[in-house]
Amino acid sequence: MHLQTLDRFLRLGLPLALLAILLTVFTVGWMTQPDRFHDGYAPVQPIPFSHKVHAGDNRIPCEFCHSAVSASRHATIPAVEACFKCHLVTKTDSEDIRRLKEIADSGAPLPWKRVYDQPDHVYFDHRPHVSLGISCTECHGPVEEMDLLRQDMNLRMGACLKCHRGERDWRTQVPPARSYMVQVPNGHPTGPTSCTACHR
Repeated sequence: MHLQTLDRFLRLGLPLALLAILLTVFTVGWMTQPDRFHDGYAPVQPIPFSHKVHAGDNRIPCEFCHSAVSASRHATIPAVEACFKCHLVTKTDSEDIRRLKEIADSGAPLPWKRVYDQPDHVYFDHRPHVSLGISCTECHGPVEEMDLLRQDMNLRMGACLKCHRGERDWRTQVPPARSYMVQVPNGHPTGPTSCTACHR
């Protein structure tokens, strides 16, 4: 009798228990990923800012506001003072610009909400990508068409590996590669795919 119960458990109970554990781990892992790691994430900002107006209609280069992108790991969210490179004289009668001026005069930081962010265990450096001439739109999408900035690229590891393996369809042609990337015959750059390239 004891052997029949054990046999039944091993044939039915154990596989069901393992399946339940596997489904639980997968579900918890997927559901606990913050929204900001998924494409389409578009938080409402404390002051409306239209990339369509700035980068699209007025053709302001990304580096004008994100000035640290070629010298730092991070592109950085511009400080309030960066807005007044133009808005000391442009659209000064706008209610949003007046609110921005009040924040700047108070010395308080503007609590912009990050659209692109990586988990703490991921290391990403803008510098090698920018130095290769990879356009900002390759990862950030057509920001010049976005009134409310949204995440255009899924930030899961597979999306990064797709680029680093040279499997991604590029929006623009990348110039001959330098640094640690190499140009492959189909015109797609490749990069390191070892774990330590991005996990440090």
